Amino acid sequence: MLVKGMASRKPVVLQIAGYKNSGKTTLAEYLVRYFSARGLKVGVIKHDGHEFDVDHAGTDSWRMTQAGAAAVAIASARRTAVIEEQGRSLDELLARFGEADLVIVEGFKREAYPKIVMLRSPEDLSLIRECTGIAAVVCWEALHASDAIQELGAAAAGVPGFKLGESARLAEWLAGQIGDAQHKK
Repeated sequence: MLVKGMASRKPVVLQIAGYKNSGKTTLAEYLVRYFSARGLKVGVIKHDGHEFDVDHAGTDSWRMTQAGAAAVAIASARRTAVIEEQGRSLDELLARFGEADLVIVEGFKREAYPKIVMLRSPEDLSLIRECTGIAAVVCWEALHASDAIQELGAAAAGVPGFKLGESARLAEWLAGQIGDAQHKK
């Protein structure tokens, strides 16, 4: 299921979907460390449902934005940042990650890439019905993975369930999936 894009040298894309405080960022951080340590070039795209600001009052880039610039780039020998005064779709963002082997996407739950769904409580089971392409389910102690898999119904064939805290086991399973994808290139 994680093979989308591998044949044309696009990165493997893996989404992590869940409601607020479900553990998405903690899992994403673990997976970045795990796959980076194994030599993969990992990118991350995070969706923010609120307005955010990475530019701060008084900086040169902030001054250019305040002056009316539609985009500002800041570049050094080691890092580049581009700040645009417009939103981008996930596919537009992914187009910029062509050098990555794996892109972990936090959020964008309505997109069609393979997803790990994080479920904190039984009330979160509604997320199962909102998402497509569920590759795995991670559940907090208040919820059993079997309940989430049952909620998936017929779509549950082959979807593994993990407990929160089983990040190593989940990462090993994902590594097998990604390895299979790379062999099919």
